Amino acid sequence: MTRVASFFFALLLSTLPGWSFDTAAKSAIVLDVRTDQTLMEKNADMALPPASMSKLMTLNMVFEALDDGRLTLDKPLPVSSEAAAYGGSTMFLQVGDRPTVEDLIRGVIVLSGNDASTVLGEALAGSEPAFAQQMTIRAQELGMTSSTFANANGWPAAGHRMSMRDLAIIAKRLITVFPQYYGYFAEKEFQYEDSPPANKLNRNPLLKLNIGADGLKTGHTQEAGYGLVGSAVQNGRRIIFVFSGLDTEAQRAQEAERITNWAFNQFVERQLAEEGVILTQAEVWMGEAASVGMATTQDVTALIPVLGRDGVKAKINYVGPLAAPIEAGDEIAQLIVTVPGFADVSHPLVATETVPAGGFVVRVRTAATVLFRQLTGQLQTQAETLF
Repeated sequence: MTRVASFFFALLLSTLPGWSFDTAAKSAIVLDVRTDQTLMEKNADMALPPASMSKLMTLNMVFEALDDGRLTLDKPLPVSSEAAAYGGSTMFLQVGDRPTVEDLIRGVIVLSGNDASTVLGEALAGSEPAFAQQMTIRAQELGMTSSTFANANGWPAAGHRMSMRDLAIIAKRLITVFPQYYGYFAEKEFQYEDSPPANKLNRNPLLKLNIGADGLKTGHTQEAGYGLVGSAVQNGRRIIFVFSGLDTEAQRAQEAERITNWAFNQFVERQLAEEGVILTQAEVWMGEAASVGMATTQDVTALIPVLGRDGVKAKINYVGPLAAPIEAGDEIAQLIVTVPGFADVSHPLVATETVPAGGFVVRVRTAATVLFRQLTGQLQTQAETLF
């Protein structure tokens, strides 16, 4: 004998429609990090050649190795003939060089070094092909279902593919899981030893625009076109945007700035729930208390289109009455936030206090209540307004 309780609230806006963004990129996605909302997507699950943007997966593997002690920032690594033979963007490494892991990380991020990426991959897996296989397996574990790798650096190769959604997943991971290393992405220049003086500037066009950009990676090959994985922060809000398939370097820079301005200017952030504050009470059966409070485990915010019309709705779903015993902190419900034009976002709700199981008298009273509700037809889905 259960019922599904749904509670609704609405945040009304006096606004107009028209907040969508049309990109010239072949594939794209824009995320808001705090609210986990996808603000825009276009062919986001299409598996495409990622070019140097796939170096973000290489960096993830390196950061994981740093965290578990397999690598240290000051560890020198040998440069193989295979690594030194790479052309394109490089650190100008030579066979016999022994750059440190930190040098190589900066070489990958700032200089987009194909050679540096390969040195790191060989150190972790013994060979570049073995490292590419490990990257593919790890990507699947992280939910990057459209990613397969053939090398450590994004050099054009059959089967080396990533989607823009997968690139956004790994970008968010680098930002949120490895903040101790994320500062490297904002470095505007890095020159390694005897490399040419001109080979020191970060290729990310956003870093010099003073719009809050602090990462992450550009990419370009003839097959892939010009692409970018970017992130920026303004007024405490962080966005991640990924796109690929543009025709020129200048077009890439212009599109990146357009997306950044649009994402920050077309949405406002609203707090919908405060961590630990009871949203409503859920009925409890067979417990010492007749109800239990439910609250979110963190502040819940949503981005609302400035030119959206219908406002935000939220629904609290749970199967009830809840059966005792219940421990404080137990997940007992889901808060489903709906913003027009976006996928629903779910947040867990937990019990705010412990409700022990009741004794004999409570069980008898509960049985009588169940019988009464059966006879009167009160055991059914109900909805109440929160506010």
